[in-house]
Amino acid sequence: MNRPKANGNGDPPDGRRQILPSPAPGRSKRQPVPVSVRPAMPGSDPTPAPAGKPPAACWPLILETRGWDDYALLDFGHGRKLERYGRIVVDRPEPQAMGAPRLPEKRWLSADAVFTGNDEDDGPGRWRLNRDLPETWPMRFHDVHFLGRFMSFRHVGVFPEQAAHWQWMAERVAARKAAGGKPMRILNLFGYTGLASLVPAAAGAEVTHIDASKKAIGWARENQAMSGLDDLPVRWICEDAVKFVAREVKRGNRYDGILLDPPKYGRGPKGEVWDLYESLPALMPMIEEILSPEADFLVLTAYAIRASFLSLHELMAETLSRRGGVLASGELVLREEGGSRALSTSLYSRWSAS
Repeated sequence: MNRPKANGNGDPPDGRRQILPSPAPGRSKRQPVPVSVRPAMPGSDPTPAPAGKPPAACWPLILETRGWDDYALLDFGHGRKLERYGRIVVDRPEPQAMGAPRLPEKRWLSADAVFTGNDEDDGPGRWRLNRDLPETWPMRFHDVHFLGRFMSFRHVGVFPEQAAHWQWMAERVAARKAAGGKPMRILNLFGYTGLASLVPAAAGAEVTHIDASKKAIGWARENQAMSGLDDLPVRWICEDAVKFVAREVKRGNRYDGILLDPPKYGRGPKGEVWDLYESLPALMPMIEEILSPEADFLVLTAYAIRASFLSLHELMAETLSRRGGVLASGELVLREEGGSRALSTSLYSRWSAS
């Protein structure tokens, strides 16, 4: 699970959006977290078990993405994966690919682009292009069009395993709209290039997209314009996620659905430090506060961390202890094209009110 780390400029790294910056992402090394977001230290008063109706547990649950017209997992093995993004085939590192490749070597050698250089989870590298390729190229997921770019932390701006969440959110938004309900208000934290904002917006939601990278916000706006969705109610905000949520608590603003896809480490636009192990537990109580009484869902994903999905599940269960509903947790996986194998990419925990 290679997710980017944030560099000193806030740019995301290798594989996912971060709390920060993005286009040529990178994540910063582990650093002390500001006291304002530190959890209680050992020796402090214990927190009693919350009272209320806890969500029903559903785990482990594997959510699978089989690909679509503009994405396919072609093969994987020996620490690499071969994928097609639009018309471009890429070969890049994947620590989870511990088996052997199935396709002939010549198929791998014919890849259009190969990520080389530093293979560490948090290290930047470079792409070797085997033919003339454009700086950007178009792709599509249903009604949302977006641009691919070769980033220095292995990714190209889209994380296809997340399609399982995009489609699920869009269906819930559309169902509420069909039932005559008000448009669902959704908050997308660590939103990166905006696909998880544009898909539910196209289904009828009002979306607030937060990312700490101006470059990522610019890329997301490009994707919106490319999709012909400029008239949709999407707010693009370059801000530190923790600070934004704290302000929403004070303002009394509430959301019907929230998506969090945080990095392991990162920096905000003003040097704010994010450390998932310390910052996420401190953030979650505020997340619960900004869920509306009629909230429909809360989605949390995590990459490149030394934890199991059960860690996310227990944190979410504690956060949502009074809300009932169903809490499903497990892994996001990509299904190999034309094959029986699946590749795990990340952990998730997803709550729904019903």
